[in-house]
Amino acid sequence: MKLNADLGESFGHWQSSSDQEIMPYIDQANVACGYHAGDPQVLAHTISSVKTHSVSLGAHPSYPDLQGFGRRSMRIPAAELIPMLHAQIAVVEGMAKCQGVALEYIKPHGALYNDMMQDAKVFEDVIAAVTRFHKVYPLMIQTLVNNDFHQQLASQNAVPLIFEAFADRRYTSSGYLVSRQVPGAVLAPHEALEQAKRLIDSKEVVSDQGKIIKIQADSLCVHGDTPSALQMAIKIRTMLGERSA
Repeated sequence: MKLNADLGESFGHWQSSSDQEIMPYIDQANVACGYHAGDPQVLAHTISSVKTHSVSLGAHPSYPDLQGFGRRSMRIPAAELIPMLHAQIAVVEGMAKCQGVALEYIKPHGALYNDMMQDAKVFEDVIAAVTRFHKVYPLMIQTLVNNDFHQQLASQNAVPLIFEAFADRRYTSSGYLVSRQVPGAVLAPHEALEQAKRLIDSKEVVSDQGKIIKIQADSLCVHGDTPSALQMAIKIRTMLGERSA
């Protein structure tokens, strides 16, 4: 199992996280594309750090929502959403090429991510965006109790999937993430470490109702803007063992 983090989410004078400190401990960096956070200078600096630490680069596109940090759901028709995603992916891909770094995958952010996991039409639109880009990149999505629909649609369109679980977010009994509007949706550091250990050792989480949910993940996410993200990343890296080459 790999370790990933959402990074590059500073914007102008607002600095959001400990990106440079976290980078040595992760395998994959999901880098903001400017629609929910990030700007050209932040993007260039984050990609430079990705290169320095030999981390896999992922584009982290979102709804156009700087004010809400991309965490507000928006009903955007495919004719608008697909070009928005292409624009964001292209920015990261192009900026990375300037530094000799290759984009390796795509992971939607925030409300767009949650919407695509729970709304078939949104997932279809995201898949369409991936397949209509000049190059098909793997798509990172949430591993659920049953991902048959997502796997089938992705396979039909020859889109590789990367399944992820979350160390620092509480799960519902149906296997989705508890809304950030609900108190306790973001786990305290000790809870996140307990959940990470359970995911790594037993491939399961305990839901908000105490139900044990079995899930299989390729990658484990720590949000860069979560309190104590650096400390969590360091400890989870120890649980996972040394980074693979």
